[in-house]
Amino acid sequence: MLGTTLILAIRSILRHKLRSFLTTLGIIIGVAAVVTMVTLGQATTAAVQKSIASLGTNILQVRPGQGFGRGGGGPRPPDFKPQDVTAIREQIAGVTAVAAQAQSTGTAIYEGANWSTTINGTTNAYFQVQPWPLAEGRIFTPMEDAAGKSVCIIGNTVNQNLYHGGSPIGTRMRIGGISCDVIGLLSTRGQAGFGGDQDDVVIMPLKAVQRRFTGSQDVRLMLVGVDQAYSTSSVQASIEDLLRERRNITGGKDDDFNIFDTKQISDTLSSTTTLLTSIVTAVAAISLIVGGIGIMNIMLVSVTERTREIGIRLAIGAVAREVLLQFLVEAIALSCLGGLIGLVVAQVAILSLAPLMKVTWIFVPQINLIAFGISGIIGVVFGYFPARRAASLNPIDALRHE
Repeated sequence: MLGTTLILAIRSILRHKLRSFLTTLGIIIGVAAVVTMVTLGQATTAAVQKSIASLGTNILQVRPGQGFGRGGGGPRPPDFKPQDVTAIREQIAGVTAVAAQAQSTGTAIYEGANWSTTINGTTNAYFQVQPWPLAEGRIFTPMEDAAGKSVCIIGNTVNQNLYHGGSPIGTRMRIGGISCDVIGLLSTRGQAGFGGDQDDVVIMPLKAVQRRFTGSQDVRLMLVGVDQAYSTSSVQASIEDLLRERRNITGGKDDDFNIFDTKQISDTLSSTTTLLTSIVTAVAAISLIVGGIGIMNIMLVSVTERTREIGIRLAIGAVAREVLLQFLVEAIALSCLGGLIGLVVAQVAILSLAPLMKVTWIFVPQINLIAFGISGIIGVVFGYFPARRAASLNPIDALRHE
């Protein structure tokens, strides 16, 4: 009986193709919007987590100031001293390495090609703290590191613009008015989770940058590697106490430095992305309700149009349950058809939008199955009232209907 009822429902849908399509349009839009938003939201979250993970785990970033900027319009907080770096490395338990950094900008030049980039002065501890292997070449020797020799390791973006993707090892380029021997090429890392091209960088020994570019021994940033056996929060608290003492911050005065845990940054960005995705998905889900109302409306119209047909069926022996099932199956079929089309539209939209958003396309079977299941439930919920109304018709009154 169910097979016959399904065949009758499909025939009824095909009899009015345009009307059936317009009826399912709300479901199509709702399912497509929900699946697209959730999938792209998860892809964005995964991209953020991957990008933050490229900065390394169990790493604390220590900067002067109360945030990433100066903030407050007051005087700029003092940078760190080399003695601060030594104190953290030697006095804080759980610290594996401390990479001091001094940054500047300059134009790199090689055989007529030039490129404006970031100059990052640091020590070999940087490669111990950061999970950033070299694609070619080597890191600084202890002598180059200690003496501040004019050698450099370049990122992939600099390599593409100056060397057009060729090997730069062994060449000499100019940057900021000084000659620099290229000894290494960094592997590609990509965009940072908070923006910026991580590959657009030239890394030089810290003392070389301090002597040739910044003109002081000040340290603008410290990357602190934390042993896996220690909690980053406890190490962070110890560093805060040490720096407050060294920078003469007493009483209830606010810190003039900040410490960021890369894991906390990842969790914050991921939770924000998830929240925004949930809000947008909830808004998109409203169209599913609108689609369900559309199905109810068209099924009520169908009951009115087929009143005489219903009367004939009831008069020749059909029971009310069979009539109810026929219209209910028709509503479910319409809703599920809209759900299937919506899933196809969603995949097309995801494939189109993922490259624009610079995220990787992923297929999430759970959300697709859930969205399709919800479309079927909507068919049941919004189709029951018209089906019940059809089943409750009086055969004599239905036969008299014009």
